[in-house]
Amino acid sequence: MNIGRRGIHYLHTVNKIPKNLLEEGQNRVAEASLTLIHEQAKLKAELVRAFGGAKATSTLLGIPLGHNSSYLQGPAFAPPFIREAIWSGSTNSTTEEGTVLDDPRVLADVGDLPVQELRDCGIDDERLMNIVSDSVRLVMEEHPLRPLVLGGDHSISYPVVRAVSKKLGGPVDILHLDAHPDIYDRFEGNYYSHASPFARIMEGGYCRRLLQVGIRSINSEGREQGKKFGVEQYEMRTFAKDRHFLENLKLGEGVKGVYISIDVDCLDPAFAPGVSHIESGGLSFRDVLNILHNLQGDLVAADVVEYNPQRDTADDMTAMVAAKLVREVTAKMSK
Repeated sequence: MNIGRRGIHYLHTVNKIPKNLLEEGQNRVAEASLTLIHEQAKLKAELVRAFGGAKATSTLLGIPLGHNSSYLQGPAFAPPFIREAIWSGSTNSTTEEGTVLDDPRVLADVGDLPVQELRDCGIDDERLMNIVSDSVRLVMEEHPLRPLVLGGDHSISYPVVRAVSKKLGGPVDILHLDAHPDIYDRFEGNYYSHASPFARIMEGGYCRRLLQVGIRSINSEGREQGKKFGVEQYEMRTFAKDRHFLENLKLGEGVKGVYISIDVDCLDPAFAPGVSHIESGGLSFRDVLNILHNLQGDLVAADVVEYNPQRDTADDMTAMVAAKLVREVTAKMSK
């Protein structure tokens, strides 16, 4: 399979495939990929509406993209591991606040966008990001589904937030939990780098208020970019002082709602070793849950990103951590 993939890329590079033929093939693959998401979303929404009573249903959408990572590409393999952990028999289907996940009105799943297949046919990053946005839009068009995206590296947050903002007709407030601010203009020259999504989001006007929590790996550019875009950056070195404020957030008033982006490396590696960029001194799992549980606001979409199963423990401990984050965000979003 890997040899075949390299062969496709090689033929594209040396222009052995006629341009019109290549474009026709790319269009078919893109259309088929989005049709799959669309039909899944339609089916799940019809099921939810048939049960009745749901105003918002968290809906899993996997974006297994890892090539915009500056270090390791393992997050591309994360969505199936997270799904397996969500439904693991080692725990029950009820969240800490009492939401039962196996109620189809609470949590739906439309599967994964076939990112590797799209890349195999030569689709470039600009179009790929547009396809990611389109997949999110298709989910949001089916009431009452709301996207809860499984990454993938953090580059996916840009096209996801863009789609959410455009679909809702205005900016959102974003709570971003991460060890890193991911706001470089172009990290290592990559416009779509996983270290740059929040620069793209802020440039596009898709976010009014961006709060970055758990930061402990930030340089002068990260701080300068934060000031440029008016970002509220809460570093771990001052977390004790900021705790009360962060555990009593009220967001989303005057905009289209709240978006939560959780990079699993916001957690101290003692709680989540299965990440690409290990940064000691992070949030505890209970710190994160306290912030999530106490947050006031209408949660319209979310993502959980940067889990790397290739660096996890033998018993997939970080997959279970990522899964519990998904479960608790689901409880916050569904109603």
